[in-house]
Amino acid sequence: MMTKSLFIFIFFLVTGTVNAQVTEPKHTFNVELGLPNSFTNKPFKSIMQGLVSIEPYYQYAFKNHLIVGGGLKYSYFAINEFKVPKKVYGGMHSGGTFVKVGWEKFHGDHFATDFSVKVGYTQNYFVTDRNDSISGGPVQINSTYLEPCIGLILTADEFSSYRFVVGYSFQGFAFRPDMIGLETFSGFDPSEYSRVSSALIIGFGFTHYFKPKN
Repeated sequence: MMTKSLFIFIFFLVTGTVNAQVTEPKHTFNVELGLPNSFTNKPFKSIMQGLVSIEPYYQYAFKNHLIVGGGLKYSYFAINEFKVPKKVYGGMHSGGTFVKVGWEKFHGDHFATDFSVKVGYTQNYFVTDRNDSISGGPVQINSTYLEPCIGLILTADEFSSYRFVVGYSFQGFAFRPDMIGLETFSGFDPSEYSRVSSALIIGFGFTHYFKPKN
């Protein structure tokens, strides 16, 4: 399904950008919207369902194709109430900032590739009904994160483009039952809690070029 969506995305953009030419722009504003899929930490993968990830950021490109940037990140993971031993309603809100370093190059007038790494810091709020009843509010976990990314970029006109993005985010914390107000996760060995939480993020983005290079 994702392969089909990517093919349709590329087909329509290619056929619709015959006259669009962007030559290594310097300053850009970008917004990426994705679907995060939890991985690695087994309880996190089973219990937390990613619903949205959004990242608005500024980026600057040098002549040697090196790119640097910085922006904001927000994501939300909902609790799958059928995967926990006791009914728990709610989810995890994550908000933070990041810097981006990478390499981006246009291969002709209409197509570019982006290979980069985002390094950031997030505040993660586990907002659940059990946390409200136990502690009177959400459990907060602060962490760093590392996210390697690949982007396939197609121009829409001289000042804008769209991209297909795949990233893998390594969170700086291990998901534990107390974060959502439980004493234990039935069916999981406690040793499985120690692995860091991670997520595969697949989505699309929009870029506005403030001014193309001469």
